[in-house]
Amino acid sequence: MIPAMPATSSTARKGSARQVSVSALRFGRLAAMGAVAALILFAGVWGSWGTAQHVMLAKGREAGTVRVTGCSGSTCAGPFTPVSAGARARARVELPESVAVRKGQTYDVVLKPGTSEAVRSGPAGILYAWVPLGGALLLASVVVAGGMRLTRVAWVLGLSGVGLLTAAFVAVQ
Repeated sequence: MIPAMPATSSTARKGSARQVSVSALRFGRLAAMGAVAALILFAGVWGSWGTAQHVMLAKGREAGTVRVTGCSGSTCAGPFTPVSAGARARARVELPESVAVRKGQTYDVVLKPGTSEAVRSGPAGILYAWVPLGGALLLASVVVAGGMRLTRVAWVLGLSGVGLLTAAFVAVQ
C-alpha cells in the first residue's frame, strides 16, 4: 500500500461498527432508566390512589366532620357528624395515619364505603393523599438525572415533588 492512498474499507467498517455498538448501548441505557423512572412514577400514583379516590371522588360517599376525642398509636377516633345527604351519624370513626390531627379539633372527612374509616377531605386531604406521588417524583428525578442524563426534566420532576410535599405539609398544619 502506498502511504498516500486512502484507508481501506475494512478500517471504515471497524469505526462504524463501534459507533453502532455505542449507540445501541446508549439507547439501552435510556430505555432501561426510562422504564425504571416510569415504574417509580406508576408506583407513586398507585400508592396515592388508594386514599385519593375517596377524597377526590367524594360524590355519593358519606361526608361529614369528626371531632377527635382520643388518639392511640397511629389512629385517632371520634364521633362522626354527617353533612351529606344519606350519611348517618356514628358514635366512633377512625382516622388512620393521624398526621397533624389534634385531640379536641374537628376535621372534615369522607368515610370509606362499608367501613368506619375516615379520610380527611378538602385541600388538606387531597394534598396529603398525593404525598406518595411527591416522593416518587423526587426519586424519579434522581433516576432521570443520573441514568438518562436529562437534567432539565429531572429538575422539573424534583421541583414538582418538593412543591407537592411542601404544599401537603403546609395544608395539614
